[in-house]
Formats: sequence, C-alpha cells, structure tokens
Amino acid sequence: MSLIPSIFGRQSGALDPFSGDEASQFAAARIDWKETAEAHVFKADLPGLKKEEVKVEVEDGNVLQIRGERSRDKEEKNDTWHRVERSCGKFLRRFRLPENVKMEEVKASMENGVLTVTVPKAEVMKPEVKAIEISG
Repeated sequence: MSLIPSIFGRQSGALDPFSGDEASQFAAARIDWKETAEAHVFKADLPGLKKEEVKVEVEDGNVLQIRGERSRDKEEKNDTWHRVERSCGKFLRRFRLPENVKMEEVKASMENGVLTVTVPKAEVMKPEVKAIEISG
C-alpha cells in the first residue's frame, strides 16, 4: 500500500458522471467560477501539473469539463518517508453552463500552476418593443 495520499479531495457541485468504486478513484480539483459582464471565468489551482497533463473540453454543447492527473513520485524500496502530504491521482470536474455563452470561443491558459478558462458570454438580445397606437 502506498503512503501517498489519494487525490485532491472531493467537492460537491460538479456534475458527476461516475458512481460506486469508479467514483472513489476520481476527485475534484478546487475550482473558482465567477461571472463577469463579459464572461464566465474558471480558475483551478493545479500546482505541479503541466498543461499537457490537463484537458479542457466542451461536452454536449454546454458542459465544460476539466480533467487531469498528477502522477505519484517513484517510490524506491529503500526510501524512508517521514511525511507525505502531497496528493496524487485523477481529477474530473464538469460544469453545466447557461445558454448565453459562446462555447466556440472558450479559451484556456495555464500560468504558475493556475488554470484559467474563460467562456465569453453572448450578447443578450433585448426584446424589441413596438408601440401600438390605440384607436378610438
């Protein structure tokens, strides 16, 4: 059995496609989601991960999926561990976005272990108001 703690810690709020034993193998990366006037912005702390180890995908037209995996450090038989606090394993987060977003314009960047995903908002069409003359 490995001494390295499992995964990033589960969190509610995500759409979880897994159940049972399979779900226990996955975890939730901590992600902030804020809405501005122009976009929905997601920020995930993923220290130690390279951008090649993270996937950002759009699913079913309006579901944003962020997933990846942090590998375990190689354990040598003769090593003596004094403390193991860093987590490892797979993570998966899914967010159902509102209909007023431009999914074809999603952008993602990673800097200093922070993934930023920006989903621009579509302009909300204001209803056209037409004055009707009242006869009589």
